[in-house]
Amino acid sequence: MHTTKPFCQFRSHTATFSVLPDQAPQILRVRQPLLPHASIQQTPRRSNVLLANGSIAAWIAGSVAAGVAAAAAAASGLFSSPQALVREGMEKFRKNDVEGSLQDFDKALELNPRLSPYMWQRGLSLYYLAQYQQGAKQFRDDVAVNPNDTEESIWAFLCEVQFEGTETARQHMLQVGHDPRPVMRAAYDCFRTGSSPETIRKAANDSGGHDTFYAMLYVGLWHEAHGNAAEAQAAITQAVKTPYAQLSGDYLVSLAKVHCQRRGWQA
Repeated sequence: MHTTKPFCQFRSHTATFSVLPDQAPQILRVRQPLLPHASIQQTPRRSNVLLANGSIAAWIAGSVAAGVAAAAAAASGLFSSPQALVREGMEKFRKNDVEGSLQDFDKALELNPRLSPYMWQRGLSLYYLAQYQQGAKQFRDDVAVNPNDTEESIWAFLCEVQFEGTETARQHMLQVGHDPRPVMRAAYDCFRTGSSPETIRKAANDSGGHDTFYAMLYVGLWHEAHGNAAEAQAAITQAVKTPYAQLSGDYLVSLAKVHCQRRGWQA
């Protein structure tokens, strides 16, 4: 799920968390309207210009009014593209404006519903707004188009734990393909089987780097899903303090910080 790549990616180096590839449904683009020109003469006489179709002044006034209306609509966000809305939503999430992020993600889907199974960002916002059933559906839809996505399977489980309980959610956990990253393989196995998350921690050996951050984040999420609040806080605050988290623009680093802020934890 890491991301320092374009707007529908999650990973920073080896992304597999429900990206929107080039082959994904075409995103709607809003184009500027073209002025009619088919009947314009190349060398019109002055009298014809002044008199054709009434007054040129009226045409100019109408054009100015239309331009003002278009500018107002753009300022209100009416003409925002889906890409821009997703970027804006991600930036709001990073600032802990999770409510605002969801509004932007939903607007993007209104403009292009075909983006729905690629909107992992929306699933994360739904999770932190306690809209767990919608969040679970978002992640399940994402895995349907990216069946090797370990992290989205885990996040679907994290949502479903909240309304099904741990054991039932584990029975329904989405099966995904082989993840080449040792940390995420260990995380997936721990969430799927309920085994000790220490195996996640042991899979990281980069002393505060990328793997250490992800290991501690998912150790914390495992503990939170199993009702171990103190252990969850210790692990996720440790993740936020890693050198990787201090220097990286990874979206999940922002998520870990938002997690702490939403829980009232000092990190």
